[in-house]
Amino acid sequence: MDYIAHIRTTGERQLLHTHLSEVGELAAGFAEKVGLAEAGRLLGLLHDFGKYSNSFQAYIKSANADLDRDDAEFVDLVAMKGKIDHSTAGTQFIWKLLLERYPAVGNVHCVAQILAICIASHHGGLINFLDQSGDNRFNIRLAKADDLTHYTECLENCGEVFREDIQSQVNDEFLRSFIVVLKSMYPADAKQTIAFFYLGFCTRFLFSCLVDADRINSIEFDNPKAKALRLKRVKQFSWDTAIERLEAYLSTLDTTKSINRLRAQISLDCLNKAASPTGLFKLSVPTGGGKTLASLRFALQHAKLNKLDRVIYIIPYTSIIEQNAHAARKVLEHAGDEFSWVLEHHSNLEPELQTWESKLLSQNWDAPVVFTTMVQFLEALFGGGTRGARRIHQLARSVLIFDEIQTLPVRCMHLFCNAINFLTQSANTTAVMCTATQPLLDRLSKPELGQLEFSPGAELVEDPTALFASLNRVSVEDLCKQPGWTESEIVELVLDTYKKNKTCLVIVNTKAWAKRLFERCGEFLPADNIYHLSTNLCAAHREDIFKEVRMRLEAKRPTLCISTQLIEAGVDISFASVVRFLAGLDSIAQAAGRCNRNRELEDESGNAALGHVYIVNPEDENLGSLVDIQLGQAATRRVLGEGFSNLLSPEAIERYFFYYFSDRKDDMAYQLQEKSLDKSENIVRLLSTNHANMAYKQAPAKNLPQLQQSFADAAKHFKAIDAPTVGVITPYGEGEEIIKELCGLDRYTERDRMRELLARAQKFSISVYECQFKKMCDAGVVHEVQEALGAFYLTTGYDKENLGLDPESEVFSSAIA
Repeated sequence: MDYIAHIRTTGERQLLHTHLSEVGELAAGFAEKVGLAEAGRLLGLLHDFGKYSNSFQAYIKSANADLDRDDAEFVDLVAMKGKIDHSTAGTQFIWKLLLERYPAVGNVHCVAQILAICIASHHGGLINFLDQSGDNRFNIRLAKADDLTHYTECLENCGEVFREDIQSQVNDEFLRSFIVVLKSMYPADAKQTIAFFYLGFCTRFLFSCLVDADRINSIEFDNPKAKALRLKRVKQFSWDTAIERLEAYLSTLDTTKSINRLRAQISLDCLNKAASPTGLFKLSVPTGGGKTLASLRFALQHAKLNKLDRVIYIIPYTSIIEQNAHAARKVLEHAGDEFSWVLEHHSNLEPELQTWESKLLSQNWDAPVVFTTMVQFLEALFGGGTRGARRIHQLARSVLIFDEIQTLPVRCMHLFCNAINFLTQSANTTAVMCTATQPLLDRLSKPELGQLEFSPGAELVEDPTALFASLNRVSVEDLCKQPGWTESEIVELVLDTYKKNKTCLVIVNTKAWAKRLFERCGEFLPADNIYHLSTNLCAAHREDIFKEVRMRLEAKRPTLCISTQLIEAGVDISFASVVRFLAGLDSIAQAAGRCNRNRELEDESGNAALGHVYIVNPEDENLGSLVDIQLGQAATRRVLGEGFSNLLSPEAIERYFFYYFSDRKDDMAYQLQEKSLDKSENIVRLLSTNHANMAYKQAPAKNLPQLQQSFADAAKHFKAIDAPTVGVITPYGEGEEIIKELCGLDRYTERDRMRELLARAQKFSISVYECQFKKMCDAGVVHEVQEALGAFYLTTGYDKENLGLDPESEVFSSAIA
């Protein structure tokens, strides 16, 4: 009998043994990056072992109308959807095989746990070993009855050749090498929490290898051309080609100006460090120092010399992604290239609850140079389900460039540090922390919970302190007062600054203030002289505004821009003056980086002049639950009172982070907020020792521990941002045509086109809070692209001129509070 894994809509069948074998080979290739190729192969061979059951075969044949409704084996598809367990049988197979063959080996439980939980979890996301109620969910899954898992039936149906193949791979050498790798990830001198975290992260890494291999194989069966394209794409790319193109571009840059010579020196310093072995580095460069090209120069050379697979830029805001990805494409992509070197992935258009179709449409970061957001990165590492998890293995054997690392969410700091240490120490990965304001991630108040472990000689530039002095281009003036500035006073200051300097950027802390100031200042200025920027505008809209503003600035035309903080980190734009609402000193430093960025300002005699940055505190600023901003303001006030001659110096910034981190030390392990939970509980603990769990047992001292993580509970509580959002495609510009085509596509026969359009739709989408999303759906202004696909679009209510999605618009007045 031929056992089936999948059936295409056109009727072609993928045999089960073919699917298992091909997934095993892919997973082995991915897992080899951490020395666990054979573990990856086993996971692939056993992940769908339960499909050898007669129940599953009847189900898949019924779904494809291979069985008549009168046939005795026909099953009700609606009633049985998702109810035929085809993952537990493989879980039980590997567990019994290892424990029965090696009952006396002290570390075999840890190996068996890791393999078994990956197989058990590969459809819905990693399950718990222990849940927060104290139940051992893993043991409950292992003990699931045979009439539900069909283990005995599958063992018989799979055939002797398959059974012997599995048994031959689970041998002494396999177990020995697996344990050696695990022990290297569980160092004896590490704090217990960190060591447990590493074992849990290894489990997550192998889970990623399996899930991505399964998705890729399913995609390539669904679309036979996909495999050929994947293999062809890999062959096109060469680091030598990328390096040659970058060096050619750099040779054309003007170095006559002093600031460009400093940027060239920064770039050269990065090049000189590229021969370093993989590890964890810093790039501490003032704003406007050319970090993007300098870090790319390091990354390409370093990837070539260390035989790494890709470069991934992790960036805080989508506004910077378009800019930096464009800069990379300008350098790396030439006419005639069949495939793009650069992948942008920053949208949350991929639905949280995935259908089979949306799983095949999700992105796995398989490109030479990837630009993504910190939100996407953190969700991949710690979120639930399988969508993000499939990307984790791509972080191995890569260069990770963290741009503006100071924007890392405080509550994720210990989680982030432990994950980065694992990747740089165990996965042949290099990570670079880039910013003008380096946070003290290697000097946290609770190092036992994890902090960064930088490599020797971690700084990529020779003398950061001298560099900051050389690149000073602004004066910063503290105008804060008690009880604060009124709206009228702020408007007067902004207009006076604008009239005096001709160009002025105002950066506020909330979208409500951006709208208020834009409308108030707009009463006194021509409409084409004033601009509004916030995340209520889609990325394409913001990009168009940036282009228009840059053209006006280059032409020295009067320009006033009112923006939220999205503009301040890394956006290549330069005003003569900046007014910044009081915030963290790191934010103020970044805002200053948008002033006199290229030292273009001159006095009346033609000599270089400084730009002006003014700090003000509005009296009625409603920050609500924006704790990060509130505590940042408090720490900044302390620094402002200490008499630093240069508020942007590394010394002042370090003092700021010392105060800020001291105030936030109890928040950094991602505390759980539910009242029913222990107040000391946090996600770091759930993903490591889990010793607050009532079922916790101390691990034996000499052996690898039995794992006890609450993976599913941790994922349920984890959110990279405080308020979850939903991506909605807007009808701005090309977005309108994309929406029309998406709605009309055949989701089965035109899946490649749908994947392409969803990728293009990213820059025409906005993120709305879940409460707003529900009200917009109720008001009939948001619709799903296609039923159950999980991608949505806005039909009306988008202001294409100024404010984007305005919650106070008449269109939403009856729907959104």
